[in-house]
Amino acid sequence: MEKQLKVLVVDDDVDFVRITKAMLEKSGYVVVTAFNGQEGREKARSERPDLIILDAMMETETEGFHVAYDIRKDAELKATPIIMLTAINMRDFPWKVEKDETWLPVDVFLDKPVSSERLVAEVDKVLRGSG
Repeated sequence: MEKQLKVLVVDDDVDFVRITKAMLEKSGYVVVTAFNGQEGREKARSERPDLIILDAMMETETEGFHVAYDIRKDAELKATPIIMLTAINMRDFPWKVEKDETWLPVDVFLDKPVSSERLVAEVDKVLRGSG
């Protein structure tokens, strides 16, 4: 029997987490949730997910960025793929945020809003090489 892949969803939007969890479980993933950066770090260490879906703006506008940096510095977690989801590019900043090995070390960067179908397709692509 094939091992079920585990996804950690870290987002402060309870409805988004609930919907995403349901969609990913329907697609065959085990889903663990966290609602802020600190809880996300703790769950990443204790649950060892195969992939992390991470919001950028939670308790602070850049909380998710700091979580991504911490994961990349952790010897046991640094290879864990990260999909960052955020509405930060809808803000009135003079720059556009996108993935970058130095400043934003994530595997996939998606602007919110994103459909559940697109998110599941991105998870499939990262974890199963399909989608």
